[in-house]
Amino acid sequence: METIRNLTPTNVWKHFYSLTQIPRPSGQMKEIVAFIEAFGKQLNLKTKTDSCGNVVICKPATPGYENRPTVVLQGHLDMVPQKNSDTKFDFTKDPIDAYIDGDWVKAKGTTLGADNGIGVATAMAILEANDLQHGPIEALFTVDEETGMDGAFAIKPGFITGTTMLNMDSEDEGELYVGCAGGADLNISFQYKDDTNIPEGDIAVKLSLTGLKGGHSGVDINLGRANANKLMFRFLKDAVQNFGARLASINGGSLRNAIPREAFAIITIPGDDEVDVFWEMVSEYQDLYNSEYARVEENIKFTAEEIELPKTLIPEEIQDALINSVVGCPNGTERMLTDFPDTVESSSNLALIKSSESLIDIKILVRSSSETRKEALCSSLESVFALAGAKVEFGNAYPGWNPDINSPILATMKRVHKEKFGVEPEVKVMHAGLECGIIMSNIPGLDVVSFGPTIKNPHSPDEKVNIAAVRNFWEFLVETLYKL
Repeated sequence: METIRNLTPTNVWKHFYSLTQIPRPSGQMKEIVAFIEAFGKQLNLKTKTDSCGNVVICKPATPGYENRPTVVLQGHLDMVPQKNSDTKFDFTKDPIDAYIDGDWVKAKGTTLGADNGIGVATAMAILEANDLQHGPIEALFTVDEETGMDGAFAIKPGFITGTTMLNMDSEDEGELYVGCAGGADLNISFQYKDDTNIPEGDIAVKLSLTGLKGGHSGVDINLGRANANKLMFRFLKDAVQNFGARLASINGGSLRNAIPREAFAIITIPGDDEVDVFWEMVSEYQDLYNSEYARVEENIKFTAEEIELPKTLIPEEIQDALINSVVGCPNGTERMLTDFPDTVESSSNLALIKSSESLIDIKILVRSSSETRKEALCSSLESVFALAGAKVEFGNAYPGWNPDINSPILATMKRVHKEKFGVEPEVKVMHAGLECGIIMSNIPGLDVVSFGPTIKNPHSPDEKVNIAAVRNFWEFLVETLYKL
């Protein structure tokens, strides 16, 4: 852990280390907001906080640069709390255990929080530095981006005054983003009364599907990774049809914006002579999944173990409706952008399926660069679950960010990148939901580009940030501020 503070640039990494020591999962912002407020005040810089918890720290221009445009450096304070099932960790109080692994910084068994901790740490380093040349700077730190972009939605005109904004929340070195997808949540529920009639002679089985890569449901959705919920319910349908299985509980996925990596189910099956065939089918499905996802997933594990009988079951008609709707639910990439053929236009992520007493909750995140296609995909998904008798509600809709290829800040950054690194940066549209579109709708007239260092597997315990890319990111930002 100590060694990451010695990485270059040390002014960025020391602040990132500090961020790893402060629990900051989405929804728990009080401590990190207080930390950022104290940081600004310690530097004797004007610091203000709005009612939502967003913080702005204002740094005056370097002498001689007062007439430069004010630049907003923007990042979000929260992180995605994901851990492996065998990792003991409490995101509400435990510090992230970050370490160096070759060219990368990773975390032990959890998300690292480089998304968007590196962006935040870099803004802090800019605010603290006294050897840079730049115009006026406003560092905008937003809250609860990962769970609904609450901070971005809450920003009001006048909270920031800059007309140029650099969002530091994208994840590929050498790429400049000038647009992103909008999104919407589908909150689906099945309500029922527990069935207490468990046939005599039945046995209970816990099914565990683990080892999937998961990842960011926007950035990684085009990689064809397996969705644990889809795979689990594919098996459950077969188990019901061939063994008369009954579903007692289901727990798949953990976050709306993460591709589900794990799913667990408890079922009952007749404890007759066919039970050995059931165990064989579990093993066959594990082999099937690994074969189908070869070179995409590395080690899908699908196991079954006999456990104590549950006290209740999900009623058979609800069970069947649930299984059929999940199996039939569209998931993954729906359509690619015509003008950016390598970029996903529309997608859906069947993120969470969880049962509790008398209730099954399902959450799906829909993303699209097209508002009309976003609405159409939401309608399609609504139809699937409405036909199954579920209640479907929509929430957390947010707008996309329409690209402006004539952006002045884009022209400057393209020129700076070519001068500094010898190559033109790629100009792209991101399928993930950046805060830019929301902030731009609240603060009209902003000229925006998003960029960042290389971060792999965000929103999963395999998250890692490239050390050299952080150094290049810092140098690119410093030169951009100088050349504006």
